[in-house]
Amino acid sequence: MGEDATDATLDRLASRVGATLLAEDLVLVTAESCTGGWVAKTCTDLAGSSRWFDCGLVTYSNSAKQRLLGVPRETLTAAGAVSLETAEAMANGARNGDAKRVSVAITGIAGPGGGSADKPVGLVWFAWAIPGQDVSAESAVFDGNREAVRRHSVAHALGGLLSRLGIDVGS
Repeated sequence: MGEDATDATLDRLASRVGATLLAEDLVLVTAESCTGGWVAKTCTDLAGSSRWFDCGLVTYSNSAKQRLLGVPRETLTAAGAVSLETAEAMANGARNGDAKRVSVAITGIAGPGGGSADKPVGLVWFAWAIPGQDVSAESAVFDGNREAVRRHSVAHALGGLLSRLGIDVGS
């Protein structure tokens, strides 16, 4: 997303997600790690969100990812918590095969520490699971401090969801 991740931008994106999900008779589930529930907070800040927001899971630890989302231990061991494979498993686990559930998963390194040459601070993996579509995933690297990385991650997650639902995020 090429825009600033201001509160107004996050509210606008969440409002568009809500309107789209309502029109499609779908509900949202979030599986968040580095954002700590910020996507869920942004969505539930909106009045009436209970009509299209089902639940948010903050699975910060590997144990929680396994227990609450069914992420295989082998995936976490082989690929790591911050990976394509883990993001996809989180999105699938959150959706849990429900025909009305859309999910977004976020796992990353918000910093200031914890990064490496292969996985720098600011690296975030996203995955979206939508009924009738294959799971879609991508990564982004965001600059800035911990709050900036997390805030940009929320905007990217919501914008990515809108794109996958066929909504032009730029309009």
